[in-house]
Amino acid sequence: MEKTISGETQRKGLSTKQIALIGLMTAVTCVAGPLAIPIPFTNLVIYLALYVLGMKAGTLSYLVYLLLGFAGLPVFSGFSGGVAKVAGPTGGYLVGFIFLAIVTGFLFDHSSGNRVIEVVGMVIGLAICYIFGTVWLSAQLGRTFIEGLSVGVIPYLPGDAVKIVLAV
Repeated sequence: MEKTISGETQRKGLSTKQIALIGLMTAVTCVAGPLAIPIPFTNLVIYLALYVLGMKAGTLSYLVYLLLGFAGLPVFSGFSGGVAKVAGPTGGYLVGFIFLAIVTGFLFDHSSGNRVIEVVGMVIGLAICYIFGTVWLSAQLGRTFIEGLSVGVIPYLPGDAVKIVLAV
């Protein structure tokens, strides 16, 4: 759909270039998602997608990845996929990455290239993802939130710090 503003024609929706980049970043996420050498790379790829695509298209790229995994393609950690993976104990982190993408992408889009704001965006987005995932994990395993943190967050903090440094 096209719209004319001040004599210029503007298109609503995504451009062909944006769709191609979303597909490319989704493919990169699908390739990197199952890898755990020894840490999963999903959030690093999300950070990179957000740098390249911005908040909206970067989040869309992750949603396409999540839907592919939900449909059963083996794109999640350990080459797994399907409804059971998303509904299982670690599914909260998969869903939490949506919030990571939105929050981090918003701050990337409004950082004007300020690396400190970008790092703060990644930390806040990751914290929200961790909270969402830990609540989900704790409920699934019948554990306290603190026990969930010790299993689902603490072991991954050093690797996530490295991924933030790599992304910057």
